[in-house]
Amino acid sequence: QVRLVESGGGLVQAGGSLRLSCAASGLTFSTYGMGWFRQAPGEEREFVALISWNGASTYYRDSVKGRFTISRDNAKNTVYLQMNSLKPEDTAAYYCAARTAALGTSASLYDYWGQGTQVTVSS
Repeated sequence: QVRLVESGGGLVQAGGSLRLSCAASGLTFSTYGMGWFRQAPGEEREFVALISWNGASTYYRDSVKGRFTISRDNAKNTVYLQMNSLKPEDTAAYYCAARTAALGTSASLYDYWGQGTQVTVSS
């Protein structure tokens, strides 16, 4: 079956960096667009970044532009989220998701989800 497993979360001070990874199995990874979403307690799940199947196209929510970078390695079936200049408002559980069709920013468009990894940014 399809599995997406996130890792790399943790506790970091404001201004610090983390690199999240999402390892995929059970699917032809190179044919899937990938997205990162996040959800803070009591909040809706929100889009963070997406990348096309070949890495040629990326898109970010405004609040992370210039700080976060999404990338992928199709040989390793892995998508990454490099997060720099972290802020307390970035604190959330971060989820990766996969989608076969055209990419979008709505969580409802994605077919498969990981279990999430917690990112906590202290001030």
